[in-house]
Amino acid sequence: MAVIRNVGQALLGAVLTFAGITHLTVARSEFQAQVPGWFPLPADFVVLASGVVEISLGLALLTVWRQPARGFLGAVAALFFVVIFPGNVAQWLEHKDGFGLDTDTKRLVRLFFQPLLVLWALAATSAISTLRSRLAGRSEATR
Repeated sequence: MAVIRNVGQALLGAVLTFAGITHLTVARSEFQAQVPGWFPLPADFVVLASGVVEISLGLALLTVWRQPARGFLGAVAALFFVVIFPGNVAQWLEHKDGFGLDTDTKRLVRLFFQPLLVLWALAATSAISTLRSRLAGRSEATR
């Protein structure tokens, strides 16, 4: 099971790093389609900032292997996927094309993959068990 987790973490790190690089380069306009129209910051700034965050998370996932840091990193990556989810919903609701998602059906189907990214980040890094053990240790220390 540890080998599967390690491969999963490395693959997620590579995917995030690649996606982040494309945010800054060749897919910048495609990612702008995911920035909600109501968001108060310029779409290009959001795309660039999220690209830097993705590269940082990706590189961290490729280099951090010891617990508890690995589990905390997985929780942060999962949280990142939750935070960007409204952009995916907005792309669907605002009927914005991007990445070949040129119909509402395709955009809707894509929404169901976001929870899988959250689960991937949590499972590959043992984030839940790491957080549980850390919280259990703190509650016993306060007794």
